[in-house]
Order: sequence, then structure tokens, then C-alpha cells
Amino acid sequence: MVSRREFLSATVALGALTGSGLASRWSRAAAQQRLTEDSLLAVPDFGNLTILHVTDIHAQLVPVYFREPAVNVGVGEVAGLPPHVTGADFLKLYHIEPGSPEAYALTSEDFAALARQYGKMGGLDRIATIVRRTRTERGDGNVLLLDGGDTWQGSYTANKTAGADMIEAMNLLKPDAMTGHWEFTYGTERVNEAIAALSFPFLGSNIFDSEWNEPAFDAWKMIERGGAKIAVIGQAFPYTPIANPSWMIPGWSFGIRDEEIARHVAEAREAGADLVVLLSHNGFDVDRKLASRVEGIDIILTGHTHDALPEPVKVGRTMLIASGSNGKFVSRLDLDVGAGGLKGFKYRLIPVFSDVISSDPEMASTIEQLRAPYGDELKRVIGHTDGLLYRRGNFNGTWDDLICDALLQERDAEIALSPGFRWGTSLPAGSDITVEDLHNACAMTYPAAYRNTMSGEMLKAVLEDVADNLFNADPYYQQGGDMVRVGGVGFGIDPTKSIGSRISDMTILKTKAPIEGGRDYVVAGWASINEETEGPAIWDVVEGYLKGHPTVSPRDNRAVMVKS
Repeated sequence: MVSRREFLSATVALGALTGSGLASRWSRAAAQQRLTEDSLLAVPDFGNLTILHVTDIHAQLVPVYFREPAVNVGVGEVAGLPPHVTGADFLKLYHIEPGSPEAYALTSEDFAALARQYGKMGGLDRIATIVRRTRTERGDGNVLLLDGGDTWQGSYTANKTAGADMIEAMNLLKPDAMTGHWEFTYGTERVNEAIAALSFPFLGSNIFDSEWNEPAFDAWKMIERGGAKIAVIGQAFPYTPIANPSWMIPGWSFGIRDEEIARHVAEAREAGADLVVLLSHNGFDVDRKLASRVEGIDIILTGHTHDALPEPVKVGRTMLIASGSNGKFVSRLDLDVGAGGLKGFKYRLIPVFSDVISSDPEMASTIEQLRAPYGDELKRVIGHTDGLLYRRGNFNGTWDDLICDALLQERDAEIALSPGFRWGTSLPAGSDITVEDLHNACAMTYPAAYRNTMSGEMLKAVLEDVADNLFNADPYYQQGGDMVRVGGVGFGIDPTKSIGSRISDMTILKTKAPIEGGRDYVVAGWASINEETEGPAIWDVVEGYLKGHPTVSPRDNRAVMVKS
């Protein structure tokens, strides 16, 4: 008799491999039912250096459900290129069998059914198992672990501890370096205090002191592993003071600053670097353009846009690695590096199936201790969902539909706006909604739910501005994220057009009346970057709504009509 864990181990392991013939290999493995965690994590010996990469964990200490997007539109030169390929097209591109573990991990295809079969993913204790095993097999002196940022924010416990829970856990995991983005929303004082508590470097080549225009953080670090010198350059999210409140970090300026990266590449090469790695939180398309402009980068470990790709994307001689989000994946690069530079590599995107990969005892104990003070509140049930709650997708998600419904009723508004954050876990149909689940969708340091008036003209300008941040044909003008979600109003959007021309057919859904440019509407929203924003915390608004609507029935949202 084969247990569920053993069966999952068998079916997952070869699903982690890439390239042609995956379907037949997976089928044979499932039939033989012989694969284990060992088969998933074992890698043929290759080269002298292994790089492990995690990014965008968003404070998820324990395993979660996370549905990948069904829609991820690319514009301009990247239209139709990874990561702008989803669903069945993604499966076909990477030769992935529908219904397989890899299909479940990497796409939204049949997610509801496959979630019941394959279960949750992630968990820092499972990631610790992968890291510990890799270091044991390869030797500590041959392994480099790098954290791409968005690590300290996104959960109830991280919000309550200002990221201290994640810092303690990551110190135990022992990365060699990290960079950041949402970390900065804890404010300058807390960020400096938190970085001082790290047992590893925080790198930010593109962050400068605003007054003196001098580097605010270490830009790069030379690390010796496997007999090679590896230069790791840190690149924090370049638009932090625009996408997030600038008043929280008044003394720092950001930007892409690719000229600074080029300078650091030259410094590193002059210092004898055999390999140059950019640890980036730019977003995939920004990094793709950067790779075409800055010579000498061997590997870009990209983050921010939450893309997970089972194969590297090459831009000239630069390799882009996308490791997903929420702890679902660990990227492993085995490299042959010598005095002549990078000679060869093997890559595996490891899916962190929590029913397959065992829990590291030390990390599990730490996580239990970190969560214990909040255990009762985390488990407190505040509602129930009849359908799948998810966030990711360019134009809408059922979590944000719930948030918008709450804003409309609890704040007595005609129109609701919910930001298109790409963080926020999923919840299968038939689940209770707990405090932890709600905070996984909205835990942040500026949660006030505002209520004000906005003219129809201003509303269109807001939608146009957000759309340009997402769909500008020049990646250097993209800030990542997804389109702002709306409640009470519908509109059409053509991502291929220019700013001012993308949004059309704005309509009040209840009355079918067109939005009038000169009329004021009552609008409720949350996560405003303005310092003086007032209102109840968004989680209190949603919990209040759930008291009167204890069962959520997610609907097919057709408020946004995509044109092209």
C-alpha cells in the first residue's frame, strides 16, 4: 500500500526536471511509484559551485496555497514571451503534462482540483531541508544561498513583529546576502535596526542617501565559494518611493541606476571576480532590458514580479533565473566556474511540495515558537468560502472582489479600489476563512481604508496611470504589480495602447450609467501612499463585512473587458 506522501513524492520528483520528454518520464515514475524526497532533491554531481535562490517569500513561514496567474499580458517586444505565457500555453511551451505536479505548481490550470490532490507548497522548514541537504552534499564552502527580498512583509505575524519573526528564521537559514523592497515599508528606523540584526549582508547598489547622494548600503560583496570568486551585486526595487510611501523612507533615493551596476561589474572584474551575479528585485522585464544594456553579468536572480520559470532565459551571455514567490520554489544552479569564468551549468527549479519534502526540525521548532504567541488569533474563523479565493492575475482576483465588496458596503461607497499587489495567498473552495488567511491578503504598515470623493475624470486618470505602470512598452517604466481592482464600476482596457488611451467604457455596474467626467463619486480604497490617510484598517473592514456575510461565494468577475 502506497501512502499519499509516497505517491506525491513519486509523481513530483521528475516533474521538477525540464526539457522535452517530461511527460513520458513523469508517467513512468508515477507508475513505478519508487521516487522519494531523495529523488526530488538528488542532483548528479556537476561543477564546483551551487547557487540557491529564494525570493518574494512575503513572510510565509508555513506551507500555503498559491494559484499562479491565468492572465499575464506582455506588451511590446516581450509580448508572448516568458513570463507572459500562462495556462495551457505554458504547459505546451515547457512540455509539461496537464494534471501533473509541475502543472499544478506552475500554472492555474485545473488548480482547484489539483490543490486537493497535491496540497500546499512552501514552508520555511521545507526550504531549510533543501538548503541543509545541498550544503551537506556539496559542502558549505561550495554553496551560495541568496535571498531576493520581499521577505519580511505579508503575514499577520510579520506585521505584529515588524518583520522580526522572518529575520530570526532567515538568520537560522543563513543566506549569504539579500536585497529588498517591502522591507522598506517598516520605515527608516526599523529597517536600519533590522539590518543590524541580520547575520548576513543587506545589499542595495541603487539606494543613495538623498542629502549627500552617497551610497546608503553596501552595493556588492565578493564571496569565495568552490574555489571561485563570486561578486554579488544587490539591486533593491527601484521604484520603492513611488509604489510605496516615500514619507516612510525620506532619506533614501532609489532608481534603476544601470550605470551604477555597470560600474560595480567593472570593479568586481578588476578585483578578480570569476562570476558576477545580480541579486535583483527589479522585476523580470526590467531585468531582461538591463541584461541587454549592461555587459559582464553572468546571472541575474530576478524577483518582484513573482514569475516562476522552469528554464533560464538567456539575454546574450546573461542568464535570468525566476524563482517564483511565497516559498513555492527554490532555484538551484550548479555551475562550473574557473579562472576563465562560467564554463557550464545545470538548472533545476525545485517545487517545494510540503507533503513530499520533510520538515527541518530546528527550523520547525523556531517557526512554532515564533507563531505561538499569536496561535489563537491566527486560527480564529471569521468566515467561509464556497469558491476559490486567489489574488494573482493582471485584472482581477476573487480575494480583491471580496475586499471591494467590503469597502462598498462598510464604507458606504459607490466605487471601490483595491491595489493590484501580487502577494496574497490562495484559499480553496470549502475552506474556513481565518484571521491568518485574511492578513495574508492585506498585512501591511499603511492599511487605512479611506473614503473620499473623486471625479470621473480623476478616476480615469488613476486607472490610466496604473495601467501605464503595468503595460508601458518600455520595461524601465514598469513598476510591476497588477491592475488596480475595482468594485461597483466596469471598464474596458487595451494594454497595447499608450497612456491616456488604454481605458474606455467606464460604467457604474448597478445602474449601467456611464461614468461622467465632471461628476464626483464616493470612492473607498486602501493602501494609499499619502501620509495623512485616515480610516479603519482594511482587515477590520473585511472582518466587519464577513459578520453580515459569513459565507463568500466568489463570482465570475467580468467588470473589466480586455481589448486588443
